[in-house]
Parts: sequence; structure tokens; C-alpha cells
Amino acid sequence: MTAARALPRRFYLRDPRVAAPELLNKVLFRGSRAGRIVEVEAYAGSEDPASHSFRGQTPRNATMFGPPGRLYVYRSYGMHWCANAVFGEEGFGLAVLVRALVPLHGLELMRADRTACRRDRDLCRGPGRLTQALAITGADDGADLVTGDRSIVIADDGTPPPNEPGVSGRIGVGAAADQPWRWYVAGQVCVSGPRLTPPGSVLR
Repeated sequence: MTAARALPRRFYLRDPRVAAPELLNKVLFRGSRAGRIVEVEAYAGSEDPASHSFRGQTPRNATMFGPPGRLYVYRSYGMHWCANAVFGEEGFGLAVLVRALVPLHGLELMRADRTACRRDRDLCRGPGRLTQALAITGADDGADLVTGDRSIVIADDGTPPPNEPGVSGRIGVGAAADQPWRWYVAGQVCVSGPRLTPPGSVLR
């Protein structure tokens, strides 16, 4: 694996529906922990009734309206933290939810924080699980993914996104669920939702 470099700010200065598939196979780092992104969902601000930013800015979603390349962390159902990368120009409330990772580094730390998990393939299989495995919480809301000011970055290690990613509607949303704004590495066993059966996969 080549040396990983944090994605530049310009990567995030785009519509998340265009950029989200390009996040696949990038690497999310949190200190010594890391996982390869294999599932994402785009949220399109005022155009998207499923987005937290659909009705405008609030104290909860303020990070979504800030500079691109920040980490937006929110509490889901009062139980789990979810991590999103902010996209587009300031003020538009655009983001991509990271839904699943393939664990790469720091597995011992991940296992210690997810003691109920019996298989490594499930350590980061789902948005709430991956934040727990990477020790990402609400205190990390607003972290700069470009500068790594809180040791959290999304980086490119030279692995390209899939030529033909899986595509589907988003999971667990009540509105605009039919929008095909979920992308994933087809057949990858760490994907959290419906996926194609692979010719071969990792972390069985």
C-alpha cells in the first residue's frame, strides 16, 4: 500500500451526489485506527427531504453549513453517532454519510471498544458501529478532514474506486428513500445493507 494522503479541500467542493462514489475505497483514519470506505450515502440539502439540512440551519446541523471537508457527527435515534463528510460551498448543507468500512489498522483497539462484536467483518459494518470502532463521538463534530486537526482524515492510498459500484436507495430514511444516492463496493461483506454477491471478498 502506498503512503496515504489526505484528500484535498477541492475534493469536497462538489455536489455530494457526484463525489460520493469516489469516496469508495478511500481510507478513513482516526489516529492509529483506519478502515477502507465501502458504503456511502449522499444528502443534498434543501433539495432533499431526507437531509438534516432540508429545513435550514439549526444548532444541531450547523457543521453541515460550514466549510467543506469538515466532519459532521450527529446522534442517531439517541443511541449511535454517525459520521459524515461535508461537501459543496458553505451555506448549502450538503454531506455524505459514511456507512461502512473494512477494518485496516488498529483492530485490537476496535475490538476493545466493540466487545460484543464476534467477527472482524462486523467491526465497522454500519454507521453506528464504525464510529464506535474508530472512537468518533459528538466531540469530533466540526473536525477538519483535510488538516487532520483532531487526528481524523479521509485519505487516498492509491486504491481506485470501483468501476461499477453498487447503487440503491438510501437505508432507514422516511422521505426520498427511492433516490439512488447510496453507493457501495459490490459484493464486499462489510457493507451494511443489501449488496451483490461477490466473486470474492475479504474478512469472511
